Amino acid sequence: MEKKETMRKGFVFRKFEEEEKSPFDKLFEIFKELITHTSGDFDEAIDWLRQLDKEYKLTDENYSIDDFIEDLKRKGYIREEFDPDGKGGMAITEKTERAIRQQALNQIFGKLRKSRSGNHSTKHQGLGDEHTGEFRNYNYGDSLDKISMTESLRNAQIHHGADDFRMTEDDLVVEETHHKSQMSTVLMIDISHSMILYGEDRITPAKKVAMALAELITTRYPKDTLDILVFGNDAWAISIGDLPYLRVGPYHTNTVAGLQLAMDLLRRKRNTNKQIFMITDGKPSCIRQRDGTYYKNSVGLDPFIVEQCYNAARQARKLHIPITTFMIAKDPYLERFVREFTQANQGKAFFTGLKGLGEMIFEDYETNRKKRIKG
Repeated sequence: MEKKETMRKGFVFRKFEEEEKSPFDKLFEIFKELITHTSGDFDEAIDWLRQLDKEYKLTDENYSIDDFIEDLKRKGYIREEFDPDGKGGMAITEKTERAIRQQALNQIFGKLRKSRSGNHSTKHQGLGDEHTGEFRNYNYGDSLDKISMTESLRNAQIHHGADDFRMTEDDLVVEETHHKSQMSTVLMIDISHSMILYGEDRITPAKKVAMALAELITTRYPKDTLDILVFGNDAWAISIGDLPYLRVGPYHTNTVAGLQLAMDLLRRKRNTNKQIFMITDGKPSCIRQRDGTYYKNSVGLDPFIVEQCYNAARQARKLHIPITTFMIAKDPYLERFVREFTQANQGKAFFTGLKGLGEMIFEDYETNRKKRIKG
């Protein structure tokens, strides 16, 4: 008798082998990181890259940094620009800006699985467009396109048999779906001088978070909106394309100006669901008065400035706009201020260092599946 071969099933483990990258791709990964740290300054980024090459032997006789620069030009990642004085220099292009945003998304949020265009699911089932995998009997008035033909045909065969096949209303089932809500978000970034004080670069992680969030929304939630603003002595909106070039200024922290601008931006949105994310490391220390002058006080927490912050938080609450504060500093008196600010708005606060900042914002954004607010 011949012996029958038995098929064995199981897992096969192999040694991990890193994906082979070209010399250009290896250098480009480093270059994108450097161009973010240098706020888009190409010459400075290349100087850093040459120093790293000397120390870690990133190139060889077959491919040099100059070859890399030529490839950047050829692939459309950099272009030559001239200032009013006629002096030329290299600058990054929109293609590089997109690549930086994608790298930030991968670094902070991981490689997200592709999904269909959609928005944030609510907890309520009914007429929607996100399938749940759950079924119920058809009710008069249900949309015909929600009927599950596979399950309905199965019911008809079970109820009536194959010889007398027919389908009645009692055989029909529909698949439950989730309502979807669209979200309008404003991300506020503190660019006061303290964001680079004490030997710690806090602005670069904030930029990365903003770029990653922008890439997430435009690719995964295209119906959502994201506005980005920065605040120092004043507040102003910036475009996604401005993010790589963002720098800290010699500013105080006018939190109220940022909140007022954020609320103005959100008032123009038609979406019911609105929210503000605020990344800051310092206390409010500046406010603009009615006559246009600035009142500044960096010593402790000024009661006048703090009360204006609380008023802005209450105003946002009346507009049904929750504020989530990501507080980088961990001074006890600043934590108390943020807790009281959060209570005035009925929002949320995260007290964190730079590590994990992006993951927290991502998680909060992804899980913020709110019931629609009637207003």
